[in-house]
Amino acid sequence: MEGTADDFAKLELVSTIGFAGCVPGGLIVHPDQHHLIYSVGNTIIVQNISSNKQRFLVGHTDNVSCIAVSKSGRFIASGQVTHMGFKADIIVWDYETCSKYCLLTLHKVKVEALAFSPNDKYLVSLGGQDDNSVVIWNLQKKEAICGAPAAVPSSGTSYVVAFSNHNDELFVTGGNKTLRVWELDLPNRKIRPTDCNMGQLKRIIKCIKVAEDDQSFYCGTTSGDILEINMKTRLFRHYGPQKEKFSLGIQALQILKTGDVLIGAGDGTVALLKGQSYKRMRTTNVDGGVTSLTLRGVGHQFFVGTQISQMYRFNLSEFSSELINTCHYEKVYDVVFAHGYSDVFVTSSKNDIRVWNTNTSKELLRITVPNMDCHAVAVTVDGKSIVSGWSDNKIRAYSPQSGKLIYTINDAHNKGVTAIATTNDGQHLISGGGEGQVRVWLVSAVKQRMQEAMKEHKGSVTCIKVRKNDEECVTASTDGSCIIWDLKRFVRNQVIFANTLFKAICYRPDECQIITAGTDRKIAYWETFDASQIRELDGSKSGSIEGLDISSDGIYLVTGGADKLIKVWKYEEGSITHVGEGHSGDITRLKICPNRQWIVSVSADGAILRWKYPF
Repeated sequence: MEGTADDFAKLELVSTIGFAGCVPGGLIVHPDQHHLIYSVGNTIIVQNISSNKQRFLVGHTDNVSCIAVSKSGRFIASGQVTHMGFKADIIVWDYETCSKYCLLTLHKVKVEALAFSPNDKYLVSLGGQDDNSVVIWNLQKKEAICGAPAAVPSSGTSYVVAFSNHNDELFVTGGNKTLRVWELDLPNRKIRPTDCNMGQLKRIIKCIKVAEDDQSFYCGTTSGDILEINMKTRLFRHYGPQKEKFSLGIQALQILKTGDVLIGAGDGTVALLKGQSYKRMRTTNVDGGVTSLTLRGVGHQFFVGTQISQMYRFNLSEFSSELINTCHYEKVYDVVFAHGYSDVFVTSSKNDIRVWNTNTSKELLRITVPNMDCHAVAVTVDGKSIVSGWSDNKIRAYSPQSGKLIYTINDAHNKGVTAIATTNDGQHLISGGGEGQVRVWLVSAVKQRMQEAMKEHKGSVTCIKVRKNDEECVTASTDGSCIIWDLKRFVRNQVIFANTLFKAICYRPDECQIITAGTDRKIAYWETFDASQIRELDGSKSGSIEGLDISSDGIYLVTGGADKLIKVWKYEEGSITHVGEGHSGDITRLKICPNRQWIVSVSADGAILRWKYPF
């Protein structure tokens, strides 16, 4: 484990299923009208709309908090969050080469919003609530011109910034009870704010759009109405709709060429409003609150991103939508391929199980159980059912074609079902629970009964693997032990103790050895015959190892964990051959597909990454 990730061959990242829907305005159509720009974790993705081919901009050290694209399309800027007390970076990327143009660091903890001036001269950035300052940067010299506090101390945080469409020296910021128009005085290196007089209105502004002619600008508020302000006089013109405001506030806003307004609200409403009167002309609903709304060209087509990480493509004339991209928006707990079949895989997360097409990265099926976490998922050998373990102590089995429930086993465990495995004869299930019991079930579509409960583990069971002949299984637990069970007599054959919380376990294909991994960052090899340790490797420099899989020929093994790196090892030599960088959350599980073409890894930020298997 000497050296860094740079010393090894890179794993090729083929596709990412993920979209950070929580980033305000985090989905943008590039001015060339053929690419979508969005983020997942700490990576920015540039995706071709028609071919879905992805390019990745990697450079941030933590989650991306805002994205902006310049009017010409030459630059992309992105800001990130960081830990308390540290400075958060802004990276400006060159769009053509997909490389870093410059790194700008001034704000503390979080960059709230970014905007480019109309001629790519300046970039203005807004710090988060711990920073609350506005800084304007010269893009040619790659340095800051000047900064100022974003608002008077008596008002709250500023959330949004927008540049004028023609004047490089004029921009607007808005937030909690604050709305200011700023002018840049370059010779004196100053920015001078003017507060907009709003009379008796008190509003929290979440989005600002400047009209094409720069005469006025429009603000969407958390109260669910739109304010129109005169840009020249800084005076409040009017607001609407007066009645029937939008529920959960207006989170995204665009002005069309006709003067009509498109809005997205926090309750999932997308509406087209008549200019001036703000009367609803067209309205429809999407899943999850709208966080971004972006026009393609003049707006004959537009894209909507939502809080629960879904992307929609809308047609303006019919006001019809189609879902173009979905992914998990919470931690993904498990990933599994069907037995000997590599074209689909199943993932489980909070609220749902999803079935994906491996080659196209499209979602084929979603099974939802509201407010429950699906901790473990397995597919029976015949492929006729998906078996899952849930946090409400139930085991549920579903049909993989229709997603219909086949059966439920109630109260299967005490503190949630944390691990599950199926036997090769297709008649038994083995489940592990949060209280440490391992239970064997005899199951059919009509009848399910418990055959045996084996109580030895003291901590929750994290992983179960069954031998090919169904005579033994091995369970890993957070109490620092792995137990090999005899499935004929239902007693313990062997036990492995180590000073670690075991997270993952694998049989070598010839089943004479077991590989374990856990929080002590070690990968250990053990004999199945007498549970003696053969060797131990340092699996990572930092953080636990959560995911472990061995190739079906037994030559390579793949690990991933809290260091966010995928590592491919030679099994016999115990040496690293390839390293994959791309995850921004802790890797929770990974699998090599049965035909050894891809490695699929899932992480705590909801992303699913597919890598090319290197051999």
